[in-house]
Amino acid sequence: MQLSQLTSAGRSPSLPLTISLADAAGPADLQLLSLLRVLPGQRYVGAGVWRGRPVLAKLLVGSKAARHFQRELDGVRLLAAQGMTTPLLLADGLRDGEGGWLLFEFLEGAQSLGDAWQQVESLPVLADEQSAVLAEALEAIARLHGKGLWQEDLHLDNLLRHGGRLYLIDGAGIRAENAGQPLSRQKVLENLGVFFAQLPKALEPFTEELLVYYLLANSEHALPLEALQKQIDKVRAWRLKDYLLKVGRECTLFSVKRGAFGLRAIRREEEPAMLPVLAQADALLDQGHLYKTGGAASVGKVDVAGRALVIKRYNIKGFAHWLKRFWRPSRAWHSWREGNRLAFLGIATPKPLALLETRFFWLRSRAYLVTEYLPGPDIIERFAPYVDSGAAPEAELQALEQLFARLIAERISHGDFKGHNLFWQDDRWALIDLDSMCQHGSLGSFAPAYARDRARFMRNWPEGSALYQVIDQRLPKDLSHAS
Repeated sequence: MQLSQLTSAGRSPSLPLTISLADAAGPADLQLLSLLRVLPGQRYVGAGVWRGRPVLAKLLVGSKAARHFQRELDGVRLLAAQGMTTPLLLADGLRDGEGGWLLFEFLEGAQSLGDAWQQVESLPVLADEQSAVLAEALEAIARLHGKGLWQEDLHLDNLLRHGGRLYLIDGAGIRAENAGQPLSRQKVLENLGVFFAQLPKALEPFTEELLVYYLLANSEHALPLEALQKQIDKVRAWRLKDYLLKVGRECTLFSVKRGAFGLRAIRREEEPAMLPVLAQADALLDQGHLYKTGGAASVGKVDVAGRALVIKRYNIKGFAHWLKRFWRPSRAWHSWREGNRLAFLGIATPKPLALLETRFFWLRSRAYLVTEYLPGPDIIERFAPYVDSGAAPEAELQALEQLFARLIAERISHGDFKGHNLFWQDDRWALIDLDSMCQHGSLGSFAPAYARDRARFMRNWPEGSALYQVIDQRLPKDLSHAS
């Protein structure tokens, strides 16, 4: 096929593909065997064979192909010119009306630092194995900055381990201030802000400690922690806003279909499993174990191909109720967005898997939310043996303190903080039932919402009980310290 035909190939073209390309030695076919990244109709990145050699192919098509090709080529050349370790560019080309291509040496068995981090992410915060991954990344970033370059799209997946060396990839994000001269302090702070903003919030107290790994490789500038933290906070806010836009549109992470007769959103990797679940959601609820039925919502645990899921159906109780609901986003949509917000922020909640709003000429009716099932006990059950003694396990009390601290830091109120909405799972307290959750824009609006949440939470136990007294002493009352 011709390269331009990829413009209409969609997200999952049939593989293998034979694509006609040419370099200075003449025409040759690229055998594309697998796809690693796809932006439909614009960018296809995958492994293949070119002139008998394994290659990583970046194929750029569509109206923006020439611009994207040039950015990638410029970045690759900047890395090579400054002696940075990056995969060798074997061939490239750009044709009007066709598109552009860049073919790189294929690093067989390479591991991204993103994958390396996933292997150690569940370990205690800043365990030696975690420090090793982050140190490796920060040293590479420091060397890049020392050469006057930075990576706009700076994340762990753009750093590859191979053969005892660390390779920088994705030339499209490489920028230069004054190539060959150390990056200015402001650019360093901005770029490090991008890096640290993507790390788990639990690592924030250790930013200064981690920064040492950078300074050991590049001590050109003093880097004030306060100035760096401002950059981190700025990037975090932008990333969250961007992510919440993605949960409602077609993109790499989510499959979203909108129309006059429905809205369907599914996590991309879950699409094959979730489509049949949404198609038979009512029947699955009828057959499942119901926790709540009738009224405004029906909630049940269902089994699908040996996998336990929770389906929550938001009902329309009658015409008057429909008049209140049809014109505004459903509670299923709100829970979908807020569940993804918590997951993005690293606050435990059942993973939201799929959403369906049924509509009639855009007017909303029933809606469905599918999430993972949490088998753990809720806090009422978990703390029941300690109501009189107050001797709840210290690890669980500390986890409760940590949850409240995170909610305060993010200015998040739950809206219905009864004990049945807090589950013990994987050594953390996980929040469910997010219909009324809200992230507040100011302390002024958050403080009264937090006070209501705390008061509702404390009503889970008798005020005179020992457990009530213990929890009451450990949960913050005064929010004057909150920023």
